[in-house]
Amino acid sequence: MTLTANWSYPTSIRFGAGRITELPDACNSLQIKKPLLVTDSGLASLPITEQTMTILENGGLGRAIFSEVYPNPDDKCLEAGLKIYKEGKHDGVIVFGGGSAIDLGKMIAFMQGQTRPVWDYEDIGDWWTRANPDTIAPIIAIPTTSGTGSEVGRASVLTNSESHVKKIIFHPKILPEIVICDPELAVGMPKVITAGTGLDAFIHSFEAFCSPNYHPMSQGIALEGMRLVKDNLLTAYHDGANIEARSHMMSAAAMGATAFQKGLGGVHALSHPVGAVYNTPHGMTNAIVLPAVIQFNRDAIEDRVVLLASYLGIDGGFDGFYQWILSFSEQLGVPKKLRDIGVDSEKIDTLALMATEDPSAQGNPKKLTVEITRQLYKDVI
Repeated sequence: MTLTANWSYPTSIRFGAGRITELPDACNSLQIKKPLLVTDSGLASLPITEQTMTILENGGLGRAIFSEVYPNPDDKCLEAGLKIYKEGKHDGVIVFGGGSAIDLGKMIAFMQGQTRPVWDYEDIGDWWTRANPDTIAPIIAIPTTSGTGSEVGRASVLTNSESHVKKIIFHPKILPEIVICDPELAVGMPKVITAGTGLDAFIHSFEAFCSPNYHPMSQGIALEGMRLVKDNLLTAYHDGANIEARSHMMSAAAMGATAFQKGLGGVHALSHPVGAVYNTPHGMTNAIVLPAVIQFNRDAIEDRVVLLASYLGIDGGFDGFYQWILSFSEQLGVPKKLRDIGVDSEKIDTLALMATEDPSAQGNPKKLTVEITRQLYKDVI
């Protein structure tokens, strides 16, 4: 283990029920006078979005919205959003929703003043230095789900519409300058989304915790993030109006995304290609893949998982933790196999290669080869 690493931690977060009313003040503090609110197509017509648009209008900030954001957004979504942003002469972006809307909105703010293709800023080496930081528009993030934690991230995941490969686009200034975490916005979230996003938050922390990279601060955050999910997700799932559970889940989501600066692993390496090719929901895809990856990594992570189980109050060490994962997932309605969410075995060879090339594969405790990822896909499809 090398005791050398580059660390960065989250941004200014306004956390608490009802704090969506502070949105005009947040805009004013960043000198945003004509924001574009970016959300997904499902959220656009819901009361929480109308409430937010009214808050903006009453604050003298207009009602501009872009909602052509779909699960696993691609470069075509980005082009459409950039067109609206530029034609409207906007001066900032409010990203509102789950991971897809937040990721896409951050990309609109980032790309609106760049001169190179978005793929030139992929998270490879120092490619981020190719961007002009002075043209990146200010970003305010408002999560309405509790999963990806993209509101505290310095990157976005964008699918290439031609190759169907998910790419991570990175720049330090993609990190939103202000985050408003209002758990009241998550109250009406459907149970299936509560489950998928909540398990995504858990898996972010779990993969970070198991990563062999050195980052003790992330290690500690990952532990507490997993405890918050264990103690609160079922409550949020069964009683969506429970503000305390929703609050803890929003914290867990941000903690997971902070923790995974330490690294992700095989779950995300397998999930990203499936989402890009089959357009499956990211969190639920992760949850289905998780048990197989845990078993594959067992000999590399067993001692660490024993400590984790003890911290979470789970008896039985590694085996007890594994059985708890299976039971927890079942209680949250997670399907047993990827075929249950529309994935077939026809493209296993393609998926296996994509998984080994995914950046998350580098953080897995054990090396992932094409042969290994092919077998893992066979196990989970």
